[in-house]
Amino acid sequence: MKAQRFRDRHDAGRRLAETLREYAKAPDVLVLALPRGGVPVAYEVARALGAPLDVFLARKLGLPGHEELAMGAVASGGVQVLNDEIVHGLNIPDHVIEAVAARERQELSRREQLYRHGEPAPDLSGRVVILVDDGLATGASMRAAVLALKQQQAGSIIVAVPTASPDICEALKADADEVISVITPEPFLAVGHWYDDFTQTTDEEVRDLLARSSRDQA
Repeated sequence: MKAQRFRDRHDAGRRLAETLREYAKAPDVLVLALPRGGVPVAYEVARALGAPLDVFLARKLGLPGHEELAMGAVASGGVQVLNDEIVHGLNIPDHVIEAVAARERQELSRREQLYRHGEPAPDLSGRVVILVDDGLATGASMRAAVLALKQQQAGSIIVAVPTASPDICEALKADADEVISVITPEPFLAVGHWYDDFTQTTDEEVRDLLARSSRDQA
């Protein structure tokens, strides 16, 4: 059966929420979005489940000159994950990795300030965390985020996305408690291929959706 595309990230979030009904109104559930594209998806999930929404920062480490190729990723809490197959296979020197990682950590810090206005990150210990993005191609950022959440003693971690490569879903099951994807097309091609509208999400949209979600909770 041909995989059905999503109209946009909000449509994707509503369809993803349908697969997460068992978590509706549970008191210990927290929805965390990977900015920026994951935020509109997660907003719809959080609204449908009656759960609080926050962001969790992770950034892919793109190979210089071939940024779509992930050498690894960094995430909140100082976590860094490397893709050994790419790093060793291409003999990427440490100084190149560190230069890219330093730049991405700086961007993490900028976004933390921008999205949280100096507010502390939520306490994740013992919480059921639903970790949302708009899709998974390499899974590098998501894996870094999962490992960072484990360091922060999250009770359980559910990776939830509208679309993902079947291989990436399978690989993430080694780290997350559950991996949910609405569609897992083969061949996967790219995340944006499965959206009619894949316009880049802006910082302003992220802040607006976080504020709206906070008002909904209040």
